[in-house]
Amino acid sequence: MRIPLIAGNWKMNTTVAEATELVHDMLEKLDKIEGVDRILCPPFISLAVVGELLKGSSIKLGAQNMHFEAKGAYTGEISPLMLTSLCEFIILGHSERRWYFGETDEIVSKKVKAALSSGLKPILCVGERPEENEAGRTEEVVSKQINCGLSGIASCPDIVIAYEPIWAIGTGRAASGEGAAATIKFIRTCLASLWNKDIAQGLRILYGGSVTSNNITEFVSQPEIDGALVGGASLKAEEFVSIVSQTAAIKRQPV
Repeated sequence: MRIPLIAGNWKMNTTVAEATELVHDMLEKLDKIEGVDRILCPPFISLAVVGELLKGSSIKLGAQNMHFEAKGAYTGEISPLMLTSLCEFIILGHSERRWYFGETDEIVSKKVKAALSSGLKPILCVGERPEENEAGRTEEVVSKQINCGLSGIASCPDIVIAYEPIWAIGTGRAASGEGAAATIKFIRTCLASLWNKDIAQGLRILYGGSVTSNNITEFVSQPEIDGALVGGASLKAEEFVSIVSQTAAIKRQPV
């Protein structure tokens, strides 16, 4: 049985003071929700502060990106060794990193390996661009991202996959529940080919892309979808709590 997971990606939002206020606004209610793993991923500058606020709670902490080298002359970068004492999870290969900052599948693969070797748990993001979706190349693109991103890695139960179609990120245009589930089912097929069916069935795969409290049930009611990587909606305390609460209610129901 895969435990559902909801991760909030705050992206380049919130000052330290705003991050503190946001955690205060959601912590008590969020901590009481059972049956769903919850992760908050604030900007680097707030990881230490948010980590202190989450101490003693059941909520996990994650970072949004990292470099694949442990140290060196990489001005402005953050290494996995800098993060291991601060957080447990790390978002890698997010569509915005791939699209805006030119991260290739090869770079993402290096980051995944570095994260695992440092004890961090990767949330590996995959997804197609608008023109790739329109050309019917979703499976081709996602398959390449999975196989390259996880190349040379033995089976690892700590890896989480997030399917994030780029055309749905921050656009308000979410995929349909059935459409997202079909792609996620295909991703499991890729993972089964890479490792084996049992491992593929055990890994959690999330949907990300314009997820809100109004559409979360459409996604998590699909058995293939184990939760969501939430962007803008995770910056609103009541909205994010509602997303987690609805997920818990849906996933408790027998399939």
